[in-house]
Amino acid sequence: MLHLTPTPLTLWLGICALLLIGALSFISWKRSPHPKRTSLLECLRFLATLVVVVLLWQPEWLTTVHPDSKPQIAILWDDSKSMTTVDATLPPILSAKSEVVSRADWVKKALASELWKPLEAKGANDVTALPFATPPDASSATSSTLAGTDLEAPLTDLLAKQTNLRAVVLLSDGDYNLGQPPVVAAQKMRLRGVPLFPIPVGSKVRLPDLDLLSVTAPTYGIVGENVQIPFTIRSSLDRQVRTIVRLRDEAGHEHTKDIVIPPNAETYDSILWRLDKEGSSTLELSIPVADGELVASNNSRKFTIAGRPEKIHVLLIESLPRWEYRFLRNALSRDPGVELSCLLFHPALGPGEGKDYLKEFPAKIEDLAKYDVIFIGDVGIGNNQLTKEQCTLIRGLVENQASGLIFMPGSQGNEFSLLDTDLSDLMPVILDDTNKLGLAESIPSPLTLTTEGRASLLTMLGNNEEENPEIWRRLPGFYWHAPVIKAKGGAEVLAVHGNRRGKFGPIPLLVTKPAGSGKVLFMGIDSAWRWRRGVEDLYHYRFWGQVARWMSYQRNMAAGQRVRLFFNPERPQPGSTVTLNANAFDPNGAPLKEGTVAVDLTAPDGRTQRLELQKNDTAWGAFSGRFKADLPGAWKLRATATGAEDKPLETTILVQGAEIEKTGQPARPEVLEEMAKVSRGRVIQPAQLADLIKEITALPEPRPLENRIPLWSHWATVTALVILLGIFWIGRKLNGAF
Repeated sequence: MLHLTPTPLTLWLGICALLLIGALSFISWKRSPHPKRTSLLECLRFLATLVVVVLLWQPEWLTTVHPDSKPQIAILWDDSKSMTTVDATLPPILSAKSEVVSRADWVKKALASELWKPLEAKGANDVTALPFATPPDASSATSSTLAGTDLEAPLTDLLAKQTNLRAVVLLSDGDYNLGQPPVVAAQKMRLRGVPLFPIPVGSKVRLPDLDLLSVTAPTYGIVGENVQIPFTIRSSLDRQVRTIVRLRDEAGHEHTKDIVIPPNAETYDSILWRLDKEGSSTLELSIPVADGELVASNNSRKFTIAGRPEKIHVLLIESLPRWEYRFLRNALSRDPGVELSCLLFHPALGPGEGKDYLKEFPAKIEDLAKYDVIFIGDVGIGNNQLTKEQCTLIRGLVENQASGLIFMPGSQGNEFSLLDTDLSDLMPVILDDTNKLGLAESIPSPLTLTTEGRASLLTMLGNNEEENPEIWRRLPGFYWHAPVIKAKGGAEVLAVHGNRRGKFGPIPLLVTKPAGSGKVLFMGIDSAWRWRRGVEDLYHYRFWGQVARWMSYQRNMAAGQRVRLFFNPERPQPGSTVTLNANAFDPNGAPLKEGTVAVDLTAPDGRTQRLELQKNDTAWGAFSGRFKADLPGAWKLRATATGAEDKPLETTILVQGAEIEKTGQPARPEVLEEMAKVSRGRVIQPAQLADLIKEITALPEPRPLENRIPLWSHWATVTALVILLGIFWIGRKLNGAF
C-alpha cells in the first residue's frame, strides 16, 4: 500500500500547486486551436505536477509481512580470545559452589544448563544459540593476530536473517575492537522492536599482569653502533615491581637493564643494543613473570632490525677555522662511516684548500643532492660566503630530499643574516637581534638535559641510560652561547643552559625540529670540543657521530642507485596505512624532472599489486603514495624509476602483528548497558538469570515485519518523472509545429 507523510506546509503547497496548474491547463485548452492535442498535453502537464507534489509528501510503498513461524529467541555468545580470561564467578543457579572459572567456561555452563527450557515449553518459542568472534584456524590465510571482536556485525546479520525475532540474549564481556560501535546495532533493534538482554561475563577489574604493550625499534642501524629501542610496559599489579628487561638475539647474545615498574601505571623506557653484524637480525625483548602475575603470554615481543655498513655524506660549511670547527672536522674525517666535504669561507685568505676541501659551494643540484647532512657554522650572507640562492637550495635539500641540517652559530653573529633567506623558517629557535654577538660567560656553564634529552639517542653518551645524566653533569662547561630567546613551536628541546634563565624559562641551546621530510638541529654553544678534556675523543666523537647518523636516518632508510625510499610509520600495525615517499634521480644524479616511480608490492600471502607514486611538482624529484598493510608479516617492495628498470630498489617493510584480542583485560559492562538502554532491553547480572526468563516470557508477540520502499528517493521514480517531462516537452514542440 502507498503511505504518505506530508507536513502541513507541504500538504497545502501541494494542493495549491495542483489547483493552480489545473486552472492554467484548463485555460490553455480552451484557448488552443487544437483542443484534442492540447488536452493530451495538459493532462501530461497535470500528471507531472501531481507526481512532483506527491514526491513532496514523501510517499513510501509499505509492505507488511506476517510471520508464519514461531517467535525466535537468539542467544549470541562471545567466542573470542578475551573470553579465555579466568575471572568469572559462577552464580548459584549454575553451580552449587562459588568458583572462579574462565569467561568461556562460564558461558558453556550457562548454555548447557536447564535455564532456557521454560522458553521452549509448549512450543512457545524457538531458541537458538549462535557463537560469534570465533578466532580463525592457525592454518588459515588470515593470521590469528588479526582476530578480534565485532559486537555490531552479528546483531545486524541476525536482524537481516530473522523475520520473527522476539528477543536477543547476549553473553559477552563487552570488549570489542573491530567494526562499528555496538550501539549502531542496538538502534536497529529498537526500530524492529526487538529488545536486547546482555549478560556481562567477567570482572571489571584487570587481572594482575605485566603487559609489554609495544616495542618501537628502528628498521635499521649502523654496524658497530648502538641503537635505542623504546618499549612500553603496563602494570595492573597493586605493588611496585623491580625487574629486568632482557634483549636477546638468535645467537644467544643478550643485554639487560634493571627497571622499576610502578603499580597500576604505564612505564615508558628504552634499552640500547649494539649491532655487530650486517644483515637482518631477529631480537626478542622480554620481562620475567612477576609474583602474582596471571598472564605470562604478553611478557615478550619479537622484532627485526637490519645492520648496515653506512657511508654518510656530510658537508661542513664554516667562515673561520675556530676551535669548534677544527675539532669537529677531525671527528668527522676520522669517522669510518662518514665521507666528509668541507667548505671554509676564510674572509682574509680565501676558500680553504687541502684534503676533503671544496673550492666553492656545489653549483649543480645533483652535486648538492648527494649530501645527507649539512653543517652551517658561523656563516651568513655576503662577504664572499653563502648567497640567497644557495640557501634556497639547502632548504630544498632538507625539505624535499630528507637531508639533515645543523646550525652551529658563533661569536661573529653571521647567523642573523640567514634570517633574511629561505633558511629562516628552518631555524628551530627565535634569536635576540639586540645581542647579535651572543653572550659570554666568565665561568664555565653546564648544559642540562631536559626530559626529552635524557630519553634521546642523540644525547646518549654512556653505554646505558643510568650513567648518561651523570656523564653530562661531568662534561666541561661552555664560555659562550648564542642569544636564544625561546624555541619555536613544534621544536623539541634536548638541553638548556644550566645557570641562566630567560623570560620564557631556561634558555634552550640544543634544539631539534622536523622540516618537511628532513630534520634540523640547533647547537647554541661553541665549546663541544672541550668535552675532550681528560677523556680525549670519547664523548666528542661519539656525540657528533650520533648527530650525523640521526640526521640522515630517514634519508638512508632504503637507498638505491636511482631511487631512495622512506616510509611512515616505520613499524606499521596490521590494518594501518603506510605512506611511501621516494626521491628519484636521472642517470646524471639530478632529481628526476620527467618520469614516474612505480612500486611493486608483494604481500605476506603472495598477493601483488603495483602502486604508481604521485609526483610532487613543487619538490625535487619527490614522489609519494599510500597503501594499506592489511596483513602482518614481511611486505616486499620493489621501486623503479622511469628508465631505470634494470636498477630497482628492493626493501622490506615488516608489519608487526599486534594482538588486538588480549586476555587479562577487564570486562566492559558499560558497553552492554548502553546497548540494552538503546534497544529498550535490560542488562541481566549473572545473579539475576532467573529474572531473565520471566522478562522474556512477558514480552508481547513480535510485531509484523514492515518493509518500506521510499519512492520519493527511488531511482525509478526519478527516471519516470524525467521520461514524463521529456514526452511533454516533445509534445509541445510537435503541437506548435503543425
